[in-house]
Amino acid sequence: MSDHPTAASPVLTPATIGLLLLPPLVWAGNSVLGKLVADMVPPITLNFFRWLLATLLLMPWAWRILLPSSPLWPLWRRYAVMSLLGVGCYNSFQYLALHTSTPINVTLVGSSVPVFMLALGVMFFKQRIRPQQLLGAAMSIAGVLCVLGRGDWQTLMRVEWVIGDVYVLIAVLCWATYSWLVSLPHDPPEIRGNWAYFLMGQMVFGLVWCGLFTALEWRYTDNPHIDWGWPLAAALVYVALGPALLAYRSWGLGIQRVGPNVAGFFANLTPLFAAVMSTAFLGEAPHFYHLAAFLLIAGGIVVSSHAVDPR
Repeated sequence: MSDHPTAASPVLTPATIGLLLLPPLVWAGNSVLGKLVADMVPPITLNFFRWLLATLLLMPWAWRILLPSSPLWPLWRRYAVMSLLGVGCYNSFQYLALHTSTPINVTLVGSSVPVFMLALGVMFFKQRIRPQQLLGAAMSIAGVLCVLGRGDWQTLMRVEWVIGDVYVLIAVLCWATYSWLVSLPHDPPEIRGNWAYFLMGQMVFGLVWCGLFTALEWRYTDNPHIDWGWPLAAALVYVALGPALLAYRSWGLGIQRVGPNVAGFFANLTPLFAAVMSTAFLGEAPHFYHLAAFLLIAGGIVVSSHAVDPR
């Protein structure tokens, strides 16, 4: 299957929609959980533990890709860069942001993913932006703003920006670049055709980056500490299974099917899912703006999916 679908090929099948819905659903829980454990573990250390556990869980299915004869090693530069952007920088900056910023700010800045996807596609990947894509981006971001403002646009005017918002902006740029790199057909069939190999190839290099960042965190931050206990252990299991394994697998396969531009719009469902989780677990009543936001975001996805431009 081509990494960049043609205009005549089916863009969004039910299976592909399911693949692209899973990551924002898991990410919504990840943002809430990251805030809850912010006082239990340093943010970059949390990211290291997350990927270490994920690597151990995936090892029984993917250890052969680490053998000396593996086709992974000739491509080590590609995987080192992808892991730096995805496993290393994106998640580290996201957890770091949750220490200094509010969830509403983190999600608001994160809603710029489709814009970064489109911009990078034009600048570096020979993509053309069509009017439908711009309309889809506007609709999707409007849906995010509707959720964050709770139907009151004045709420957004009272948001205060802090350094954590800059961290999120860096994270979004890393994620958009990572997504484009994943979509490139530069991997041999032995890796591209085996999701465990493809993910393990990123994780093994990612652990090196995460380990380096963690060492710097413990060297240059004041009084780093870890509060071991069942709450932290449960959180680590979730972030390893959900945001690390399931989300990365689904996201990588999804963008290989429809391309980064269309996939990027699904990321804006994260704040909507977060609102739904608040309704389910915190007893908050649903509101009309939840429906309005869903229609705007879903509409943006539909509009943008009919504007895929073949390379």
